[in-house]
Amino acid sequence: MNAEIANNKRALHEYTILETIEVGVELKGTEVKSVRNGKINLRDAFARVENGQCLLYGLDIQPYEKASWSQHEPRRVRRLLLHKKQIMHLYGICQVKGNSLVALRAYWKGNRVKLELGVGKGKISSDKREDLKKKESQREIAREISRFNRK
Repeated sequence: MNAEIANNKRALHEYTILETIEVGVELKGTEVKSVRNGKINLRDAFARVENGQCLLYGLDIQPYEKASWSQHEPRRVRRLLLHKKQIMHLYGICQVKGNSLVALRAYWKGNRVKLELGVGKGKISSDKREDLKKKESQREIAREISRFNRK
C-alpha cells in the first residue's frame, strides 16, 4: 500500500518526464516525524550525482514542533539511497544536455519514505501551450461524452 505524502505538479508542467525511478531518502528522526505530519514540500527538489553518490537538494521538510534539543535544518542536502548501478545509470543520463533529475512525488512504502525521481527534459513555452491545448480538448471530449450518456 503506497500512501502519497506530497506531489510535485510543477515538475510535470516544467519538464517532459523521460524515465522514473524509485529511491529511498536518508532522513533523521525529527524529519520522519515532520513528514508524518505532512510538513514536506517538493516544489524545488532536484537531484545531482556527485562523487559516486546521489544527493537531493531543495527538499523542504519543516522542523518538528515537539522535538527536544536536537532539530534538523529544513532544506539540508539529503542523500538518496540507490544501488551503484542505478547511480551510474543516472549519471550517464544527466550528462546529456538538457536532462535533469527532479523529485516527482513522495510516498510511504511500508514504514519507509520513498521518492519518485524523474529524468526530465525541460519544456519550452510552446510545448507547455500544446499540453494545455491537449488537456482542454480532452476536457471538452469528456464533457460531450458525459452529456451524451445522460440522455
